[in-house]
Amino acid sequence: MRRKLLLLLETGLVLAGLLLGASAWKIHSALEQPLNITQEELLDVPKGSTPTRTILGLEADGVIKDAFWLRIYWRFNLAGTPIHTGEYRMQPGMTVKGLIELWKRGDVVQYSLTLVEGWNFHQVRAALAKDEKIEQTLTGLSDSEVMARIGHKGLFPEGRFFPDTYRFVRGVSDTELLKKAFDRLDEVLAKEWENRSADAPYSEPYQALIMASLVEKETGVPQERGQIAGVFVRRMALGMQLQTDPTVIYGLGERYNGKLTRAHLKEATPYNTYMIPGLPPTPIAMVGREAIHAALNPVDGTSLYFVARGDGSHVFSDDLEAHNNAVREYQLKRRADYRSSPAPTAAPGVAPAAEEAIPVASPDTAPESLPQPPVQEPAPTPAPEAAAPQNAQ
Repeated sequence: MRRKLLLLLETGLVLAGLLLGASAWKIHSALEQPLNITQEELLDVPKGSTPTRTILGLEADGVIKDAFWLRIYWRFNLAGTPIHTGEYRMQPGMTVKGLIELWKRGDVVQYSLTLVEGWNFHQVRAALAKDEKIEQTLTGLSDSEVMARIGHKGLFPEGRFFPDTYRFVRGVSDTELLKKAFDRLDEVLAKEWENRSADAPYSEPYQALIMASLVEKETGVPQERGQIAGVFVRRMALGMQLQTDPTVIYGLGERYNGKLTRAHLKEATPYNTYMIPGLPPTPIAMVGREAIHAALNPVDGTSLYFVARGDGSHVFSDDLEAHNNAVREYQLKRRADYRSSPAPTAAPGVAPAAEEAIPVASPDTAPESLPQPPVQEPAPTPAPEAAAPQNAQ
């Protein structure tokens, strides 16, 4: 009887060994099988996906076989390991083992979204809404509701986001990206505020942010930003109005059609710096680090005016007579390809419009891209940009 029991035990062990060996071989074969694809494909792993669901989905699509053995492998070797949300690049010749290595590393396909210096919040929302790889969670919300959704209820959105190229994976939400851009602006502004010039004329960082938005909209030439900030600071110190066209255009909002008139300069809006003293109440656009640095470190000098040459640079003048002479030289007889700054970056899919010249006697006579005023409803497409004509007093 004892010998029978030992024989049965030995037989059982042999069978178990054979079974384990067969299982190991099946698992190995399942892992080493090449993906059944003939060209590169993207595997989309949405939020909430599990390894089991993903493996079964691949088998149902005919990309792999032996899902049962792969699930066994995952359960005993990678228990508790999640699959990161996103897209995974599957290449012809790749094995299942190679794909699993991508899952383990979270090596998902990265996309990018560029928010451009000088854009307003209307354009930012339009760019987010246009990207099909971004999960849309803010559709139909007003700007104030958007700010509440990202955790900053009561803050006006204009200028509160940092222009940069943001990397993301498919399925990231527009809310997440806006939070990242908001936090990035706060970080940059705080660092620049700590290193501001001792005589920077601001009582709080927000004032510097407003000034930076004027600088950002006035020139795309980095080396001149400090000079332009210096002109604005000196004008305020002397009690002069800033008289800068971009603020007037911003106040006009959708009524601006590319032509700035004398009537517009006399129209009372909170943003018309031909009518109001000092800074406008809010920023008028997103600003980069260089514009913030310039606003907080204005260049010393005596100039009170500047006019665009047409090659991206400006002529700075100390008095109105010299400025008007520069206007006559560079503005009234300008070339068809004239620009006050490097060609503006248009909103996605929209070309900039043509420019029109009229004389001006103001600190800047630069053509300007079309911004939008504070809006409470999202726009489905980016606002077109147009170069502003010159105005006259």
